[in-house]
Amino acid sequence: MEMNKYPLPLRSLKAIYRFKVKSKIKYWFWGITFLFAAILFLPWTQNIKATGIVTALLQNQRPQKIHSPIPGRIVKWWIKEGDIVKKGDTVLQLSEIKEDYLDPNLVKQTQKQVDAKKGSVAFYQNKMNTASTQIDALNASKKLKLQQLNNKILQLENKLSGERAELFATDNEVALAQDQYSRQEKMFEEGLVSQTQLQQRNALYQNTVSKKIVIENKLSQTQQEVKNVIIERNSIEQEYIEKISKIEGDRFQTLSNIATSDGEIAKLENIVSNYIIRNSMYYILAPQDGQIVQANKTGIGEILKEGESITMIVPDKMNYAVEMFIRPADLPLISEGQRVRFMFDGYPAIVFSGWPKGSYGTFGGRVKVIENTISSNGMFRLLIAEDSLDRKWPEQLKIGTGVQCIALLKDVAIWYEVWRNINGFPPDYYYNNKIKTEKKYDTKN
Repeated sequence: MEMNKYPLPLRSLKAIYRFKVKSKIKYWFWGITFLFAAILFLPWTQNIKATGIVTALLQNQRPQKIHSPIPGRIVKWWIKEGDIVKKGDTVLQLSEIKEDYLDPNLVKQTQKQVDAKKGSVAFYQNKMNTASTQIDALNASKKLKLQQLNNKILQLENKLSGERAELFATDNEVALAQDQYSRQEKMFEEGLVSQTQLQQRNALYQNTVSKKIVIENKLSQTQQEVKNVIIERNSIEQEYIEKISKIEGDRFQTLSNIATSDGEIAKLENIVSNYIIRNSMYYILAPQDGQIVQANKTGIGEILKEGESITMIVPDKMNYAVEMFIRPADLPLISEGQRVRFMFDGYPAIVFSGWPKGSYGTFGGRVKVIENTISSNGMFRLLIAEDSLDRKWPEQLKIGTGVQCIALLKDVAIWYEVWRNINGFPPDYYYNNKIKTEKKYDTKN
């Protein structure tokens, strides 16, 4: 109503420019400025971003290849790709291709060789026992012979004693006869006795001398017999030593043959065991429970080399982990037990990297392993285990799933983080004391 009192041109000017309306732009400007300044002082969580893949925490839970332990020809497939198997289930049957193992009675024939060698060892043992018996018999015979010769020597020594006594008596008789003959001869010269008496005394003296000579010869003969018996005793000792030594040599040779045969038996038994074990390798068994995937050989009759990969088995039960790679410059910022946030491929998420608590659809984990050596891609490898205090990971996870990782670091103000990024500084180095004081996570890991 007020504008109607003005002319039409003025009314239009008043409606367009609104001279009398008070402007609020400055209020909006200062409000937005103060709001922006307040936002700069809000907390911001520093972080390290990286990519990773889902894997298993333990080595025995990761996919593994099944290899052929021996070369062979495929006879039969007992499973097909995608089948779920239990530990010990037969995966593949092979047949032999090496000519050294083609004989179906190889184990039986080799076992016969072992039995034959054991029989020869028994024969050698009996021969050794016989040699021991012969040695005992020779020792007994030697002892008896030596006793006989010793007794004979003793008898001869007694005989020598008697003959020496007899010779001593004969010496006395000769001396007496000689003295009597000398006196008789003087008496004959004086004419006191006849020549006949002198001749009789001379004959008696000669007989006594002859008797002495006979006794001396007997004594010498007996002494010679003693020497001969001693020589015979030494000869017998030497003879029995030679016989016993020969038998001992045969005995030691037999012992050597037994030791050699024992070694050959051990070698043959080892060969038999190897043949038996090799026969069990014709059936390739599943090393653990899981699913058979990626068969590298197909069909029947194909040849496998020793150690060649046949197929792969993926365990059906595993503790999932995330394999994450970080730059060497970021390695000092990571410690075991540190929190990490994940975004799994295929699972929608809304992420505010500076405000992890405000994110949606992410999953939590903790650093479990930090490798001390750099990987071939020039970065360090981490293993992140599930955080038992956080949201459980999806049950539908598969090994190899892609992951976006955010390692949470220090809480700082937004203005500081903006300043740090403008100047190109790295995140702050810090030690998270909460790792020690927080409740222990996932004791099973």
